[in-house]
Amino acid sequence: MKRLQYRILLRNEPEGGYTVIVPALSGCITYGKIVGEAIARAKEAIEVYVEDLREKGEKIPTGEGLLGNTLTVEVDA
Repeated sequence: MKRLQYRILLRNEPEGGYTVIVPALSGCITYGKIVGEAIARAKEAIEVYVEDLREKGEKIPTGEGLLGNTLTVEVDA
């Protein structure tokens, strides 16, 4: 069994809870009411996503080569 690591982003939602995005897996997004639940659901979503790719014989993307950065921009509000 191979271990894959994926970077996840958690966004605190105004109505409560956290949306989780997996940048390396296009469209792999989930939600949890608390951080722990959001992370657990992300793990499940990644496993299902990867299994689906494997069943279809498609390449399984990894987070290798992804660079992260934060940009600051000024806008008139």
